[in-house]
Formats: sequence, structure tokens, C-alpha cells
Amino acid sequence: MRTGISLKRVIVVMVCAAMAVPAYTQPRSKPKVEKSTSPASSDGIAEARLIEIYRLIGTADTREALGKAEALVKAYPHFQLAQLVYGDLLTTLSRPIRQIGDVPSDLEQTAANNLRALRAESQLRIAALQQRPPVDAIPAQFVGLSKRNKHAIAVDTAKARLYLFENAGNRTRLLADYYISVGKAGVGKNVEGDLRTPLGVYFITSSLDPKSLPDLYGTGALPVSYPNVLDMRRGKTGSGIWLHGNPSSQFTREPQATEGCVAMANPDLDRIISTVEIRTTPVLIGKNFKWVRPTDLQSERQQLEGTLLSWASAKSSGNVSEILKYYASDFSADGKDLNAFGKGVHAEMVKLGRKPIQLNDVSLIRWTDEAEILVATFGELVQGERTGRTVRQYWQKRSEAWKIIYEGVLG
Repeated sequence: MRTGISLKRVIVVMVCAAMAVPAYTQPRSKPKVEKSTSPASSDGIAEARLIEIYRLIGTADTREALGKAEALVKAYPHFQLAQLVYGDLLTTLSRPIRQIGDVPSDLEQTAANNLRALRAESQLRIAALQQRPPVDAIPAQFVGLSKRNKHAIAVDTAKARLYLFENAGNRTRLLADYYISVGKAGVGKNVEGDLRTPLGVYFITSSLDPKSLPDLYGTGALPVSYPNVLDMRRGKTGSGIWLHGNPSSQFTREPQATEGCVAMANPDLDRIISTVEIRTTPVLIGKNFKWVRPTDLQSERQQLEGTLLSWASAKSSGNVSEILKYYASDFSADGKDLNAFGKGVHAEMVKLGRKPIQLNDVSLIRWTDEAEILVATFGELVQGERTGRTVRQYWQKRSEAWKIIYEGVLG
């Protein structure tokens, strides 16, 4: 069919690499379910169906692609990118098309921004398919997740992608990944109202009742801990950074469309909300992650755990000067500088009476920008005690040595 070949020529550059990989599958952990009359109840399905349409276009099978596109827009009438592809397929029935979103010239002018955004979204989705993470790989920042981190999230803002991980049985594996939208002004948040999404290591702090939220946030919201300790030390301002859904009138939003939050399709957000735990789920927000296998991080993890154990040993000794060697001169926590904090350490050691300190459930997450940062979270138990406390420390590498710049108790 000649018109189909014309459409293929328009899109083939985008899909040629995707043609070389196995068929796009639904999220890896998703069990096989019976056919449902409510497609929005399943996460990732809409994108999988869109990718299959791209594949059919790439093989010039436009008749089947048209049928699948028609079914997709019926199931998800607010999925604008699917509507755009469906419109292009309809156009090929009467004439060849010149580009993705080949609309009449007057509409091209009046809807230029929307068309540009949809084309960008299309390219990002295809790129995510072409650049799948290696099997059993994780972002290098996840040096060591503890058993308390049952799940973890990594948001790659350069790829407009959120990755959901399960951490169980000494194995961290990718469950699913989703298209997302970030701030209108991009990333690297510095001040309140700059319309940027922050970059760093955060944790989910709560889950907001969707009944209390405007339609803008879709089916729910998960606030994250921006600004974190490092952000505040650097004078960054602002708050209210959430993972949230999309308005009922939009299945997805353009790649940069939020006030600084991370937005995703409502079915995908529902999966996240029903899966992760509050307070223990880390959310890594970065760009172009380096993917490695956990075994590649073993040496680094052992080295960093060794540093923590040395700190615990110094604390067990009861020698205040020895323990304070691990803290940076510009240490600050809860309004206390190193001097004030040291007085509290002295009082604590007197109370402990040189009892050994045991660390458990150690979580280590690295962050590197203009500085090398380690976010360490662990349980601290004094010998002879039945219960302990959960501690979070921020370490920074100073002249090849790690120093604590913040320490706080979570519970």
C-alpha cells in the first residue's frame, strides 16, 4: 500500500532501533490478568499498545496499525499522542504525510506548541524503548539498599522516565518504568517558583488523599522530601514537590509541563501508590543514569560500610574527640553547629558508658554533582537495649576523606 510506505518513511528513523529489540512488554512484575473492560485499571498498557502501533508502522503494516490506533483512542480518548498517530494513519488513506502530526497548515500554526510537545513526547518514548536498561541493572547511585527499602524509585529527567524497583531477597530488580513530565523550566531547582524539578536524593514523605486534591493532580500525590539537607545547606528554597497524576482531561502531559513536580499517567501513578511505602522509599531524581549490576557496587559498598563501622566503633569507645573526627568542621543539624553538637555527643557517651553500638539495615545512596555526597540511613542499637533508633547521616567527601555534614534521628 503506497500511502503506508510514505508514513513508514516518516517514522522509520525513530523506530528502526526499536525493531531490533524484542516486542515491548508490559511491566515485568505484572501478572497475567483476564481481559478487562476498564483498560485504565492497568499500568503501562497504553504505552505498550502505542509502541506496537509504531512497530507496525515501521514494517509498513498500516492497515493493522490503523485498527489498533482506533482501538487505543477509544480506550484512552484523552491520550493526545495516540490521537495524533491515529490522525496520521487516517491521513495516509488519502495522501502521503510529511511528518509526525501532519495537520493542515492553518492548524499547524495555531497548534504549533502542542504539536511540538507531542512530537517530543513521541521521540522520548521511542528513545526509552531503544535504550532499555541492562537486565538486572540499577542506577549506580543505589550503592546498597537495605531490606527496609522494599522499593525504590529513580526518575531520569533526561529520558522523561520513572523506574520502579523492588528490593527483596538481596536482589534489586526493575518492576516497571513509565513516561513522566517534569518542570516547565526543566530541572535543577534552586528557588521557589522557578518551575524546575529538583535533582537529588529524596524520600516519599506521605500519600495525599485524592479527594482533597484539585483535578490537576489526578488520582493522587506522593510528596517527596525536597528540600533535603543538602538543598538547605546550599540555600535552595521552595517546597511541595510531588509525584502526582494528570488532570482527567489529559492522559499524559508534555515532557516539561509541571510547576516542578513529576507527573505521570493516572494508572501508572496508581501502581506506584499501591506499591511503595511511605518514609522508606527513596526517590532518586537525576539525568542520564549510569546503569550497573549490583555486584559491580560490592567493593564500594564494603568500603562505605567500613567507614560507618569505624564511626560506630569510635562512638562505642566513649572518646568524644575520636568520634568528632568523623564530623566536618561546618557540620550542622537542627540549628546546632559542631561545638553544640559535640556537647550532646559527650552527654550521650556518658550515658552509654562505652557500650558497643550495633548498626543494622544499612542503606547507602550516593549523589554526585559539584560534591560527592553519601546518604546513609541505618538502625542504631546499643548493646543491652531492646529497641534502637533510626539515624540518617549525610557524608561529604573532603580531601579524600568522608566527613559527616548532617546527622538526624528519624525514629
